[in-house]
Amino acid sequence: MALAGIDVHGGSSAPSEPLPRLRLVLAVSLDGRLAPAGGGAAQLGGRGDRRALEEALAWADAVLVGAETLRLHGSTCLIHQSDLLEGRTAAGRQPQPVAVAVSRSGRFPPHLPFFRQPLERWLLAPPASPAATGPVLAGFRRRLSLESWGVALAGLAAAGLEHLVVLGGAVLAADLLAADRVQELQLTLCPRLLGGQHTWLPGAGPLPGAGAWRLLESRSLGGDELLLRYGRADDQRASAVGP
Repeated sequence: MALAGIDVHGGSSAPSEPLPRLRLVLAVSLDGRLAPAGGGAAQLGGRGDRRALEEALAWADAVLVGAETLRLHGSTCLIHQSDLLEGRTAAGRQPQPVAVAVSRSGRFPPHLPFFRQPLERWLLAPPASPAATGPVLAGFRRRLSLESWGVALAGLAAAGLEHLVVLGGAVLAADLLAADRVQELQLTLCPRLLGGQHTWLPGAGPLPGAGAWRLLESRSLGGDELLLRYGRADDQRASAVGP
């Protein structure tokens, strides 16, 4: 499950300074699937889910997205709602959060629409990956080392990124949950049954924090979709952190 060559738990190398707050944002079917049984993009979520997603992006300083998700979809999610864009501009922030691509190899097809999207792109890759040496790859402004999640998140925090949204894929989400680095879960339940093996936690064994979540928010998004946002029960900041 873990990304190859990465100590996902961080061990004693994880710094003690405050780390970014991570919110995992996913749209899932009623049976907990992210994709159809045959694979590919499920295109889950309607207009209400899109608004909830953009609200999370407006809260975020950066998004974490896995390499395979980028290759599959070709791009990452952007904020389009004018009120959310105006709010970020009024606060002196960039219109879009930084997109941090997580990759073992750092290799991406150069024709991906991702590289033409109006946002800042960073690369997070293991020290032993081909992307760890030489100049920063074309299309990325900055490269950080994914020696462990503790060290990587400390590096993101040192770069001024305090709020992170995790957009997937499933392997990245499972790695971060296994490393006990996620403080919030934002799930949109979509009225579909997909079947198959493409769950949002594929093959996950016991995870830290089992049963240690509390409901922060629930609301109907229209179109028979329901948003559920949970926070860690031991997180004193959860009640003060809005969308």
